Amino acid sequence: MAEIQSVAVIGAGTMGNGLAQSCAMAGLTVGLVDTEERFLQRGLDNVRTSLARFVRSQKLSQEQADASFARIHPSTALPDAVANVDIVIEVVPELMELKQAVFRQLAKAVKPGTVMATNTSQLSITAIASAVDHPEDVIGTHFFNPVVLMRLVEIVRGLRTSEHALEVALELTRRLGKEAAICKRDTVGFITTRAIIALRLECMRMYEEGIASIEDIDHAMRLGFNHPMGPFELNDFNGLDVGLNNALSLRDAYGERFSPPQSLVTRVKAGMLGRKSGAGWYDYSDAKTKPKN
Repeated sequence: MAEIQSVAVIGAGTMGNGLAQSCAMAGLTVGLVDTEERFLQRGLDNVRTSLARFVRSQKLSQEQADASFARIHPSTALPDAVANVDIVIEVVPELMELKQAVFRQLAKAVKPGTVMATNTSQLSITAIASAVDHPEDVIGTHFFNPVVLMRLVEIVRGLRTSEHALEVALELTRRLGKEAAICKRDTVGFITTRAIIALRLECMRMYEEGIASIEDIDHAMRLGFNHPMGPFELNDFNGLDVGLNNALSLRDAYGERFSPPQSLVTRVKAGMLGRKSGAGWYDYSDAKTKPKN
């Protein structure tokens, strides 16, 4: 297998621009694709800000940061951006129809045998791959936010994923300085989403039952289990709407034990989606965050 030199990332949002940055910092040439220039510019601005933090913390020199940024090539022309890359990673919202539509575009544009990866945290790889003529080229590569700091990549094989696709995904993981956990069966939620949603929903139920406050539950989980963030903090970071969609998908697959608590449903209906909206479980309207009980 030839060494990976180039990658295309489809989607310039939080996960997409973080993945593009990680690939560029590893020396790869990166095509960053989105539907509009404003989305690309927002993603590139985030990369600049992140690289500046690395320079301030002396983890990168200014020259290394500049070289990394120069390896990212933004584009709204998907066919041109993916035509000659070694691997494509789709990082669009968690909607099956959208992902399948993107993969249909990719399959027409990539060179034969190019591995096409999806960054889904829970959707069926087999179902996504059903949209293309060569499902053996499709694999799940679930990166974690923030991509530049998190070491894990959850690799998920679809029913027809080839050994070649698995080898390429593992090689990319190594190239980025990360570690892989392989999910052997293409089941809803895979390993990590299924586990973390079960934990988070139980913590929400404890809050609703008045057993403990949001702050104390987060405090207990950080100190008792060495989690860097408590379940409510992490939900705010990733988005309450994303968490709700995950829970609903898991409920459909595994039953009522994954039914979302009313406190989560109500917040999403109110537009309280976490950090990105200014409030979720906590209030981010000022410098000192506080629970939004």
